[in-house]
Amino acid sequence: MAMNIVEKIDDRVSVNHVLISVSDKSGLETFVPRLLAINTDIQIFSTGGTFARLREILGDQADGCLTQVSDYTGQPETQGGLVKTLDFKIYLGLLTETYNDAHQSDLKRTGGVPIDMVVANLYPFKETIAKAGVTPEQARGNIDIGGPCMIRASAKNFIRVASVVDPGDYGQIADEMAADKGSISLALRYRLARKAFAHTAAYDAAIAGYLDGTAFAAVEDGYQAQDE
Repeated sequence: MAMNIVEKIDDRVSVNHVLISVSDKSGLETFVPRLLAINTDIQIFSTGGTFARLREILGDQADGCLTQVSDYTGQPETQGGLVKTLDFKIYLGLLTETYNDAHQSDLKRTGGVPIDMVVANLYPFKETIAKAGVTPEQARGNIDIGGPCMIRASAKNFIRVASVVDPGDYGQIADEMAADKGSISLALRYRLARKAFAHTAAYDAAIAGYLDGTAFAAVEDGYQAQDE
């Protein structure tokens, strides 16, 4: 299969579509209203508890700008939120390139939109395993799958997408957007991508370290395994 080589990109990208799915919801009450004040046409896609929190923050304003990911993709969330964002339409929006005609055709074919910013942080795995008496099942349940995938996809496509993993960056992002008609520079997108990959790398290292340090006997004792 031929490699896709990108030769043309935009330094500044206007933020029109944002995907927000976070475990740590701190800062959203300031950041999201600022985004909408900067660009009143921004559309926000969200999931589960984050969607509920954004509705609370935005009130009546939510009706014109906030959409559940399940309504966008046409696929309902699975029980317990096990699968929410792992969908072709989402990743098409994250990975498409502005000047790639085939990508733009795919967006049109699926009714998708280019997602310009992902705001995501991960299930609290480190915090969970730090608790006394934590079980392997409690630890396993806090291994995030969709979050790292979204972060990695958006960070890979830093040529167009901002990957935001740290609430501490919300202010700088909004300041830059406010200073230039709602757009984000390549320099900031690249810095955010570096931070995003460091974030997922540390997360995976914590999981690997926990599994490596947990005896199989503890796993075996935690479940009722059925013999075939």
